[in-house]
Amino acid sequence: MLDHDRVRADTPGCAPGTEPGLVFLDSAGSSLPPRVVLDTTVGHLRREAEVGGYRAANERLADLAAVKTSIGTLINAAPTSIALSDSASRSWADFFYAIPLAEGDRILISEADYASNAIGALQRARATGATVETIPSDGNGQLDLDALTALVDERVKVVSVLHAPTNGGLVNPAAEATRIAHSVGALVLLDACQSTGQLPIDVAELDVDALSATGRKWLRGPRGTGFLYVRPELAASMEPQRLDLHSGAWTGPDEYRLAPDASRFEFWEHDVAGRLGLGAAVDYLLELGPDNVYAAVAARAEHLRTRLPEVDGVTVRDLGVRRSGIVSFTVAGMDSVEVRDRLAAQDITVTVSHAGSTLLDMTWRGLASVVRASPHCFVSFEELDRFVAAVAALR
Repeated sequence: MLDHDRVRADTPGCAPGTEPGLVFLDSAGSSLPPRVVLDTTVGHLRREAEVGGYRAANERLADLAAVKTSIGTLINAAPTSIALSDSASRSWADFFYAIPLAEGDRILISEADYASNAIGALQRARATGATVETIPSDGNGQLDLDALTALVDERVKVVSVLHAPTNGGLVNPAAEATRIAHSVGALVLLDACQSTGQLPIDVAELDVDALSATGRKWLRGPRGTGFLYVRPELAASMEPQRLDLHSGAWTGPDEYRLAPDASRFEFWEHDVAGRLGLGAAVDYLLELGPDNVYAAVAARAEHLRTRLPEVDGVTVRDLGVRRSGIVSFTVAGMDSVEVRDRLAAQDITVTVSHAGSTLLDMTWRGLASVVRASPHCFVSFEELDRFVAAVAALR
């Protein structure tokens, strides 16, 4: 069982202050970090100010290497198959743009895919003559596996699977979709930016070829951090679109050699303090027990899905069979931005997901925007009830 009192005490944003205090429901955006992440990140910045960035980094080489070990423990991957980056979007793009594509090749994307992924797919299709096609959703809103089976053929080179959309509580059947894609030799790139840290991730069970994730959301790490997992044999064979003296070695006047593992997807220059903070965040999650945290997130999301429909005019918009910690809703007669801002005036933090972020899904559902509440394990049930009462008082 999760020690909720400890988790709240470890979270500066939950520290006692002016009553009634902050109700933070935006961990799907950028979560509240635990104190160890704050201390690790700020502590290294202070050390850089004392001795300079190079010396400070050299003092922490073992700790920097351990970040990949910790991530590997969390997702069941070898550290050498992990590349650290500045975001999930960067990680996704680094792998996607390394996939060879030619005229006539096919790219499949999820109907709920995030705008950054869709834009990248469309850009590469325009440049290479490939085509972008959408995998339909089934009656529950998740990937239609039968439709995917009918879509795939040997011309499909990559399938972009969104594990958990940004605009609602759906969780897609990633492992099942991967098996279908692999049946025709297609690569699978799993966008796990909204699932890593709140749902179990085992890359061996999922069998994906690559996975992109961010540090700032459910992992509770610093902004400007993320990572890419690449299947080991691909990590040793794919060539990224961009290289430097870390991802490659200059071996002769007109020769270079790629790094032997996923580090070929990294650049030498990076935010050392941020990466150390990311490692601290993952270690904190491992210390709490990931399954304990996942259960706590799920319980809080389900509490909101039970309570919010009791409020007149509120419609919960979540789809899917399996649900994540993201709860999306609309309030009749009110713009989502107005809902967000009026709640913010009461020190309740939610955010808005606009149609432009998930254009196909939101257009299909006829939604211009939704309010998004995403409670992490540090949120109390009393705070959730205060949030529901505040929503009820808006109309």
